Amino acid sequence: MAYIDYYKILNVDKSASQEDVKKAYKKMARKYHPDLNPNNPEAKLRFQEINEANEVLSDPEKRKKYDQYGENWKHADEFEAQRQQAQQGGGSTGFGDFDFGGGSYHFSSGEGDYSDFFESLFGSGRKSSRGRSGFRGTDYTAELHLTLQEAAKTHKQVLTVNGKNLRITVPAGVADGQVIKLKGQGGAGTNGGPDGDLYITFIISEDPVFKRVGDDLYVTAPLDLYTAVLGGEKIIDTLDGKVKLTVQPGIQGNSKVRLRGKGFPVYKEDGRFGDLIVTYTVDVPVNLTKRQKELFEELRSLS
Repeated sequence: MAYIDYYKILNVDKSASQEDVKKAYKKMARKYHPDLNPNNPEAKLRFQEINEANEVLSDPEKRKKYDQYGENWKHADEFEAQRQQAQQGGGSTGFGDFDFGGGSYHFSSGEGDYSDFFESLFGSGRKSSRGRSGFRGTDYTAELHLTLQEAAKTHKQVLTVNGKNLRITVPAGVADGQVIKLKGQGGAGTNGGPDGDLYITFIISEDPVFKRVGDDLYVTAPLDLYTAVLGGEKIIDTLDGKVKLTVQPGIQGNSKVRLRGKGFPVYKEDGRFGDLIVTYTVDVPVNLTKRQKELFEELRSLS
């Protein structure tokens, strides 16, 4: 069984912190994402390896087992149980030296045979007298990139994971960085074990108009000086269209107006929305004509 160096795949040292692992994964996953590398089987394979490496190294408990047992970290509990059982019984397990981290396995047995447990891990030419235990499949991770407008509506998306197309429903109101689990959509189990799960992280890009904070949206509305002084109307963009606001005379810059229920939909709470907060700014006119300057001078003298 070939040894897979997950640290090398993510290009981090074994001493890397969990935050370093997270940053390395995000950087490499975006580089090799299938959506950015269509019809590139090498990038697709690389993306699968990156997800597998992150699935192990991002979990402190799994990482600890991997550091000790290498590629066979999923069988660490069974291995320890077998060893403890042998120690309690006072006998030998029939195991010699194992370098799981390096991928080479050396064994010795007084009777010239493997233990049943060893066979369940690596297989043999015959069926064990006690049978083989089923092992759970590997969990997969994937990223789904959305615009703010896409995240605001319940809709369907097709996601390609490990060569398989999955049609999923994205609920309105998902947050940037939010993770959902699709049970049984990970790697296949072995020896009758259950399939792993798929964890999808939503990445929501910044919007040029709206800033999202929780379920509230913020938008800036510039006013010309004349509307700010004399009052008037202002058309404001919302997620579901435009609204007309009445501007009171003499409004000050950085004044805020809260529009109830015009913000972002609340996740999995149909009919509930955050608010839209409008911040007014005042644009001071430049490049005035001679006559305009005279009028402003006249206004200043009247003040």
